[in-house]
Amino acid sequence: MIHFDINNLEIELKNLEEQTTTEGFWNNQELSNNVVNKIKIIKNKCESFKKLEEEASNLEEIADLVITEYDEKLANDLVLSIEKLQKNIEKLEIETMLSGKYDSNNAIVTIHPGAGGTESQDWAEMLYRMYSRWSNKNGYSLKELDYLEGDEAGLKSVTFEIIGQNAYGYLKCEKGVHRLVRISPFDSGGRRHTSFASVEVLPEISEDIEVDINPSDLRIDTYRASGAGGQHINKTSSAVRITHIPTNIVCSCQSERSQIQNKETAMKMLKSKLLDLKEREHKEKIDDLKGIHQEIAWGSQIRSYVFCPYTMVKDHRTNYEVGNVQAVMDGEIDGFIEAYLKYNIK
Repeated sequence: MIHFDINNLEIELKNLEEQTTTEGFWNNQELSNNVVNKIKIIKNKCESFKKLEEEASNLEEIADLVITEYDEKLANDLVLSIEKLQKNIEKLEIETMLSGKYDSNNAIVTIHPGAGGTESQDWAEMLYRMYSRWSNKNGYSLKELDYLEGDEAGLKSVTFEIIGQNAYGYLKCEKGVHRLVRISPFDSGGRRHTSFASVEVLPEISEDIEVDINPSDLRIDTYRASGAGGQHINKTSSAVRITHIPTNIVCSCQSERSQIQNKETAMKMLKSKLLDLKEREHKEKIDDLKGIHQEIAWGSQIRSYVFCPYTMVKDHRTNYEVGNVQAVMDGEIDGFIEAYLKYNIK
């Protein structure tokens, strides 16, 4: 069980609220928006805690009444109320784990298939659908930023943004290589195939976070945008691809209507990637980055999805596993997320 320090949260809330009264605070829109957002998050946590505390107290009184004067209907209602309270406590417990620097931010997710052509490209498309369904089930909105369709089926790459409170905090555990084992629908011999796809998850970086990028390190290309299925979004070269030459990091966007908007979004994605790489390499400056390459193949997977000869999805970091693989592909991945968050605070 996670210790919920309501006193420290209330102290932090008071300090943040005092910041809003300082002279010139509202002149910096990005900074003020961030502080107001933090105030909202902490207020919600404190209010949720107090509400649960009140509910627990009420149920304790009802339990005493049931013990003193037994009533079957009241006892059954009490059991249901306790189960509901327990679920709400677990939900708050999970939210309390999301205390990382960028956990409350939107998430930028990129999926790349590994070697294997159509088979792995189809697997990448299946993962995209899984995250889309998870997003919808949890009240998040999804915005597709860049999509490159596969040769025969599936996709060669996709980048999308999951928009909503704590999106990055929940999805950061999905980062890594995902392995699929199934009878291939593309194999006329009906043989079993193993496919891989990589999932990259980054927080959307707000404007107030400085990322110093040398303009001479960038190569910017424009091209005609096209959506899934090869349908043209427009007939002008509005899509933008930005390459950071020292690290060979590439960010593309074709979802916006204008080239300027696509460039802004691609730059935001690039800043997120460079900041993540900078922190992982423990470098002080962007100029010192060299880039890290991980092979999308056997031995580097974080999770396996087995359709045949048995059905199971297993996370190799936490050993959490589920037998209903179809439910997982339909977006039921909260169990994996919660297991990872709990595993990470041990």
